[in-house]
Amino acid sequence: MTTHGPVLPIWTCGGCGAPRPCATRRRELRAEFEDAPVSLALYMGAQLVRATADLSWASAGTLHRRFLGWLR
Repeated sequence: MTTHGPVLPIWTCGGCGAPRPCATRRRELRAEFEDAPVSLALYMGAQLVRATADLSWASAGTLHRRFLGWLR
């Protein structure tokens, strides 16, 4: 179980205070979804949709980079 879960509705990391998903959580997610990269992309896309409702002041590009830009 990770301590790097989201603090809602501001979408920061509960473990380190960085913007969610933080670098640690990204590593954890990559390991968790190692054999299922499409599932990881779908999961992060769903997180992006949820965050968009809470972070309506943030630009779409910023949120896209934050939630999906690191998936490659």
